[in-house]
Amino acid sequence: MAHAKVRRVVTGHDSDGKARVVADGTVEPITTGLMPGCAIYRLWGRDERPVFPDNGSPGQAETYYPPRDGSRFMINTIAPGELTPAPDLDVTAAWEELERQAPGAAAAMEPDAPGMHTTDTLDYVLVVSGEVTLELDDGEQAVLRTGDVVVQNGTRHAWRNHGTEPCTIVGVAVGADRA
Repeated sequence: MAHAKVRRVVTGHDSDGKARVVADGTVEPITTGLMPGCAIYRLWGRDERPVFPDNGSPGQAETYYPPRDGSRFMINTIAPGELTPAPDLDVTAAWEELERQAPGAAAAMEPDAPGMHTTDTLDYVLVVSGEVTLELDDGEQAVLRTGDVVVQNGTRHAWRNHGTEPCTIVGVAVGADRA
């Protein structure tokens, strides 16, 4: 399944403090045979709080999830049905590739509960197309459709697409502390 590229326009300030477009290009999706039909777009991120004016250069954002003062902006496409890797997939190599492209994402996943994860982030999520089920502890679920939003307060969760069409969500993750 081919995934679209996403156009990203970035603004910043020139040496006189004037607002300028400093980058205009495409972001390629991250795909993996571990989750066939899914795509992850890492659009922007910083590991520290921004200080303005700035020149719009990307900040440090190595890991998939942000640290305490960081943030991440992403789009995820979730394929319908059970996400079953092909039988001939080199699973070890696929996990290594995913770690290279989205460092730390796999580490947040629970090995005994596929898809379930907990992050030290406050996430703002918008469903832009399709339908997805947000699964929480003890099987609690919320079915979300196009236009619905979720404020995810660092809770354990998984995204499940029980429909027949892909679902696309847009999210901003803000680093938080866990007591």
